[in-house]
Amino acid sequence: MTPLFPGGTSISDLAVYDWECADGLRGGTPHLHTASTEAYVVTAGRGEVHTLSAAGFARDRLEAGTVLWFSPGTIHRLVNEDGLRLVVIMQNAGLPEAGDAVLTFPADVLRDRDAYLAAAALPAQGSEDERATAARARRDLAITGFRQLVEDVEERGGQALADFHRLAAAIVRPRVASWKELWNETVATETERTKSQLDAIAGGDPAHLGQATVVRTTPRPGLRAFGMCGRLRTWAPLP
Repeated sequence: MTPLFPGGTSISDLAVYDWECADGLRGGTPHLHTASTEAYVVTAGRGEVHTLSAAGFARDRLEAGTVLWFSPGTIHRLVNEDGLRLVVIMQNAGLPEAGDAVLTFPADVLRDRDAYLAAAALPAQGSEDERATAARARRDLAITGFRQLVEDVEERGGQALADFHRLAAAIVRPRVASWKELWNETVATETERTKSQLDAIAGGDPAHLGQATVVRTTPRPGLRAFGMCGRLRTWAPLP
């Protein structure tokens, strides 16, 4: 079995979108994760991350060397001022890819799960221009909802954020059973493996050290994928 990336996490190289939004800023699609903490390691450029959480609305500066992370439920929007590039580290590798994120579409879209899923999906086929157009339209719809949500939080406080969280949870709820299976097969198994290794060392048995493995990776082929916040490059272990 190929060992998981350390901590059962995943990494990607993100070139943040520089498409202009209706408010004059440039950047990605606001969203939250329902079950995973996310970390940024800024490698180049300048920008900000705008967040909405129990602490309210906040802006954090991003520049090369910045490291920050946020827990599930934190709504976040990346703003690209000048060539912003990040290494993104995601908790619970596999869950974000399986739909852990919910975008900040307007409330009428969020209340209709089918409408939400249709708005959130990108075409599996099509030219780069067609996929870019779809990704930008998805981003713009989420920006509209994000701006409405910020105003709603200013007026109603934490209740507005709690209402959004309930809608987000309802959207992902049908997927949770499959998430649990994935989590048990990966992150939970790795955690149990570490426990067994500690028990073995405590008992004077270092046999697992003889099974040491080096995992080499290569970038996935093709152009960068259209992610929520920018163009993504990911890596796959070599067989």
